[in-house]
Amino acid sequence: MLENTAKKKSTPQADDIASALTLAIHQHRIAPGTKLGEDDLADIYGVSRTIIRAALHSLAHNHLVEIHRNRGAFVAQPTPREAREVFEARALLEPRTARSAAERATKEDIALLNSHIRDEHDALARADNGAALHLSGLFHIEIARIADQTTIAAFIEALIARSSLIIALYWRRESALCEKHAHHALVEAISRGDGKLAEELMHSHLVDLHSALDLRERNTPPRSLKEALSS
Repeated sequence: MLENTAKKKSTPQADDIASALTLAIHQHRIAPGTKLGEDDLADIYGVSRTIIRAALHSLAHNHLVEIHRNRGAFVAQPTPREAREVFEARALLEPRTARSAAERATKEDIALLNSHIRDEHDALARADNGAALHLSGLFHIEIARIADQTTIAAFIEALIARSSLIIALYWRRESALCEKHAHHALVEAISRGDGKLAEELMHSHLVDLHSALDLRERNTPPRSLKEALSS
């Protein structure tokens, strides 16, 4: 009985698999447009197709995966038009959120933001661009959390998930990961409680990110799921 319980606990469930796939997508180990075959994933994670299906529907809800009838699930592949719309939406929401964060941030919040920056720069130093981009997204999500605007934070989190795919497809220079000093300047403004400056810096930062993209269609070399998820 105890052995069965332990076995059940060690088996990945839908939420665990959704989180693992989300991280793999954000770190660019799984390219946009990749087919996420239920049989392949069930074999990789050692679970039933039912659990895989639940994980894929969770990712579809967050716009990371597109499910097509009779074709299966694919990592979302945003068009250039969608890319522009995503960054326009972020430019509308995040500057105001940065202002609110500056009005509410505690010393603990500032320490956490600085920790995110250190981890991001460490990832860049070891040329792990996928991890750096993932950490950059978490930095922006953390600012939304500090602002204490739950509904807007949920929108921002979904937009950032889309942004990761967009940058994977369309970046034309490494600064699309995030300008090296942009996050430092934002944290400095937030730590001083300067909401106006934080708002301005966030807006210019997002404009810079958008301008670093080359919004033309392109193809990504295929890679097997097993190879991507075991790396």
